[in-house]
Amino acid sequence: MEIVGWILVIACFIISFIGLVYPIIPGVIFLLGGFIVYGLFFSFADLNWLFWAIEILFVVLLFGADTVANAFGIKKFGGTNAGMWGSTIGLLIGPFVIPVAGILIGPFLGAVIAELLVERRPFGEAVKSGVGSLVGFLTSTVAKAVIQIVMIIVFFITI
Repeated sequence: MEIVGWILVIACFIISFIGLVYPIIPGVIFLLGGFIVYGLFFSFADLNWLFWAIEILFVVLLFGADTVANAFGIKKFGGTNAGMWGSTIGLLIGPFVIPVAGILIGPFLGAVIAELLVERRPFGEAVKSGVGSLVGFLTSTVAKAVIQIVMIIVFFITI
């Protein structure tokens, strides 16, 4: 049973990283799920209140990193709120419309289309906003990966 427990914990961690590039998968929930699976199979006694407090702070940081990096990327490249919303919609729809490449093309096209249609910006400015959304997404993905790795390290140090 111990092997099954570890397989499930590690599977949850792996799925959480897949969620970094495939946004329909709630990566942070799988990461926390891995901690809970450990507690159910082994012991919650190892996972004290300090562990949970640190991990919850990291969860807040994960959500903040996602939002701030995307907003920063778009705003830095001259985008608007419409570009941010378009980028988010493109991020959610892109992987379904264009498997694999849609994760990068979706946010870019979403921001460009929103800037062109909603804000009526010139094509060059809309493309610049799209590049900003791409930079924001990539920055956010790297930041979240680092935070998730730190969360897993804290988990292993704690147990």
